[in-house]
Amino acid sequence: MPEGGASISNPSANPSANASADPSANPGASGALGKAGPDPATAGAALRATAARRTGLLVTLLLGGLTATPPLAMDMYLPALPEVTRSLHAPAATVQLTLTACLAGMAFGQLVVGPMSDRWGRRRPLLVGLAIYVVATALCAFAPTVELLVACRLAQGLAGAAGIVIARAVARDLYDGMAMARFFSTLMLISGVAPIVAPLIGGQVLRVTDWRGVFVVLTVVGALLTAVVWAKLPETLAPADRHGGGVGEALGSMRGLLADRAFTGYTLAGGFAFASLFAYVAASPFVMQEIYGASPQAFSLLFGLNSIGLMIMGQVNGKVLVGRVGLDKVLGVGLVVVVVAATALLVMSLGVFGEAGLVPVAAALFVLMSAMGITLPNTQTLALMRTRHAAGSASALLGTTSFLIGAIASPLVGIAGEDTAVPMAVVQLAAALVALACFLGMCRPWEGRTGAKGAKGGGF
Repeated sequence: MPEGGASISNPSANPSANASADPSANPGASGALGKAGPDPATAGAALRATAARRTGLLVTLLLGGLTATPPLAMDMYLPALPEVTRSLHAPAATVQLTLTACLAGMAFGQLVVGPMSDRWGRRRPLLVGLAIYVVATALCAFAPTVELLVACRLAQGLAGAAGIVIARAVARDLYDGMAMARFFSTLMLISGVAPIVAPLIGGQVLRVTDWRGVFVVLTVVGALLTAVVWAKLPETLAPADRHGGGVGEALGSMRGLLADRAFTGYTLAGGFAFASLFAYVAASPFVMQEIYGASPQAFSLLFGLNSIGLMIMGQVNGKVLVGRVGLDKVLGVGLVVVVVAATALLVMSLGVFGEAGLVPVAAALFVLMSAMGITLPNTQTLALMRTRHAAGSASALLGTTSFLIGAIASPLVGIAGEDTAVPMAVVQLAAALVALACFLGMCRPWEGRTGAKGAKGGGF
């Protein structure tokens, strides 16, 4: 099993590594071990295949942990937002800027870390980013004013971007085509645990301490993840595949990616879909607790239920739909469902059919969140399928677009105060409609274009 600075090469160029990319592609590996006779070459190949599968599982778990960092940083903190407004004597719109700052930091941090990982490999930028993330999270726990809390959250986001962007880049190093689509769905299963348990943990932490204790818990989790990554995550980008250029080459690579209309369309579609999701993340603590009277613990349970829906649909996408239905078709259906759910939320928020209670609003949010399970992984897959090089830069553009648009959407949901859910529904619907327009207008799924060589995206 590769440790420390050991490198796992791209599976497309290494059959044994390909076993880690898709263990089902080599079902007879374990059998070869049992039947190996005096031929040492056969036994050695089987041992390498078994080690590759084990490494693949380990890397999958670690990448799942890295992609769970944003939900942990955001969702454990959500039940505490009303308490922060009272503790720091700040209006709700200002406290929501702590979410915006973290998102903005994650957006811009990816633009820096992504190209760095293409030049120096994945491990070193990741470890430095995680270490800074732990320090920034600890400082959040001691922030005496909302302004300092916003600044610390910005630093937390900038450093935490390393885990997000490099996790996707490592996945692109190891997987391609349908295998990558399935892998992203698997990551959603692992990272989907974080949104479920994070608000539950946050709600329980608030029973024994205040909002500062939430950041203490996040600091401990970040430190543990950093230690495991340092000890167990191998290098996945071979030195021969790294880019030796500086900022100019990185910018040129990004310009080339953005010149691809379909890549840009998938990136924008994913970004605006994420904005619709994050409008829910930013507004739901106030909507559920202040408007509909849910307790912090009840809100945490509802939030966890929505995350379960997202996780289940992610698995339906990876285990059932991928390989049977075109990725573009699945993505289109997911975006339409988001539009329908957001429309229902707006109608209920406006009281068109009378005052809506917590149950129908929660049901519409559940449908919207569940649809994200087939929307977000497929936008990422279809975008990354269009590039075999500069995976770090491509991942950075994907992540930056999503988090930047989400950061812009965050303060808009509180623009009319804490007593109405209309701004949340308006932002969600507008973002979903723009995502659908970008998908149809720029990706042109009816053309049935290919994502990467031989990897058909699947048109209408």
